[in-house]
This record gives sequence, structure tokens and C-alpha cells, in this order.
Amino acid sequence: MPPDPFRGQGQRPVTPSEKSDTIMNHFLDIHKTDKTALREIIDSARAIKTARNGRPKAAKDDDLPLKDHMVALIFEKPSTRTRTSFDVGVRQMGGQTMVLSGSDMQLGHGETIADTARVMSRFVDMIMIRTFDESVLIEMAEYATVPVINGLTDRTHPCQIMADVMTFEEHRGPIAGKKVVWCGDGNNVCASFLHAAGQFGFDLTFTGPVQLDPEMEFVGLARNAGSTVTIERDPFKAVEGADLVVADTWVSMHDAQSARERRHNMLRPYQVNEKLMEAAGKDALFMHCLPAHRGEEVTSEVMDGPQSVIWDEAENRLHAQKAIMRWCVGG
Repeated sequence: MPPDPFRGQGQRPVTPSEKSDTIMNHFLDIHKTDKTALREIIDSARAIKTARNGRPKAAKDDDLPLKDHMVALIFEKPSTRTRTSFDVGVRQMGGQTMVLSGSDMQLGHGETIADTARVMSRFVDMIMIRTFDESVLIEMAEYATVPVINGLTDRTHPCQIMADVMTFEEHRGPIAGKKVVWCGDGNNVCASFLHAAGQFGFDLTFTGPVQLDPEMEFVGLARNAGSTVTIERDPFKAVEGADLVVADTWVSMHDAQSARERRHNMLRPYQVNEKLMEAAGKDALFMHCLPAHRGEEVTSEVMDGPQSVIWDEAENRLHAQKAIMRWCVGG
């Protein structure tokens, strides 16, 4: 029998012109990706990082899974780390990039997302999209005939959390069975941490104001997968016994000034500072996906302190995303 043209959520139907053995995976969200595949991606990322140790940053890898591949990097939202890490990663694996902004594409304005996906698939071999509305990502993946990667939506940020899991395991070993504490706003990064809790087998405690609780759908997904998810309003109780403390910015770049002030007032008790990290214990790590607003969600003393692994975390975006792209093309 010919191979099944679908392989879990990450697979799409192949077109008649494609070979029957074509393998193509979308990477849309952590909870939609097979646990075995997630572990393979983390292991691959660590191998990629080890192999590049000491090599020039601009040098290409010896193994070039994206040789002769053109990758479209679509940004409806501005980006530093996502743009740089994906661009460098594609080039190191032998491919080329085409960087497109939301104004270049005008997604959904005039031409439908579905039609854009169909056309882009005729020109490029992979699409990474960083967008606002999750529905844009889903429709792009539904109609594209090349792999689509979620570079971020307002709802989730899976590539970041793959880098975070990799970083934790570099410093502390397997993340399964560990306690992760999220401080602040139950935003898109928190959502992907909840997805990862269920898939990688760790527990998560959320501490923040009730108005900013994470989506109960995602809490339920993690609990149904066997992870313990706790909501604790007292941040000092929340961090007791933590293996990892995570924070993110309190406000979005698109928030109005009035919204910023309200959020600051709600979130000030959840600042990660030296006193909170002391309550967590000396072995607890600190992470932040960056950019950080020093003195707001986290103090400089914590960011630059001995428990912080934020720079390893930032670097590992490159390695994790290279592993994701390799997996997407069946490498």
C-alpha cells in the first residue's frame, strides 16, 4: 500500500505531482505534535548545538537539509529574536530566506489567506509566520502544500517553549516531573508552557491576578495529559519547591497607555525579584523569553544573577528552530 499522506496533525495531503514518499510536517502547536516527535526535535537541537560548538557563526552546517530550499519568513508582528534566529538557521542549513512583512503581504485584505497559501506554496519550500490571529496560521497551514511553522500568534508561542525545554534540560536534566512556575500574565507563552507540560510531563503553577489567568482550555489539556496545574495567587507560596521560574513582559507593544497602567497595577505583586527567587530556592532557574522590561516584571539583579539562564535560552531559539525545520522536511 502507498504511504499514508497524513502523519498526525502535522501532515497535509500531498498534491498529485508530488512523489508518494513525500514527508512534510507542519509545526503549529506543541500539544498538536506527537510526543515522540517533540523529543526527537529536542534531541536533534542539542546535537546541532554540540556540532556547531566553536564554529564560526556564519558557517554552514556540514549536513544541509535545506539545501536548495527557499523559506518565506512572514512577519505581521515585529521581531528581533524570531527573525534573526530563523534567518540564520535557514542559511546555516543551506537554504535561502525571503523576509516579508504584513504590509508586503496584506494577509486577508483582498486575497484570502487560503489563496495566499496556495500561491506561496508554488514559490517557496517552507513558510514561517508570526501573526496576530491564530486563525491566519490555521488557514495558512490548511491550504499550503509546504510546511508551515508557527513563529507566534496572540494565542501561542511553541518555538519559544521548545527552546526553553532544551535550555532547562541542558542545566538540570530531564524536565519530566519538575515544577515550573509562571509569574504574571497567562499569555501566549504561558499557553505553550501548558501545552508542553502535558507533552513533556512536568507540572505548572500559575501565579498572577485572576483577570489574567491562562485559558482554561489549555489548563484542561495539561491536566488531562496527567500534569498537575495549580493556580496560586500568592507568588511566594507558588514558587516554593520550584525548579524553574518564568516571567514575561506585562504589556504588549500594541497596548494603549491606559491598559499599560492597569496591567502594571495588577501585576506589580508578581515581579520576579531577589526575594522571590530566594523563596524559590537556590537551585531554581529563571527564564524570560525577552525582550524584558528591567525593573518591571523582573529586576536586573535576577536577570543578571546566577540563577538566570536567559542568554542560553535566547541562543537556543536558533538550535531548536533548526531542529524544527529539519523535522518539518523529514530530515
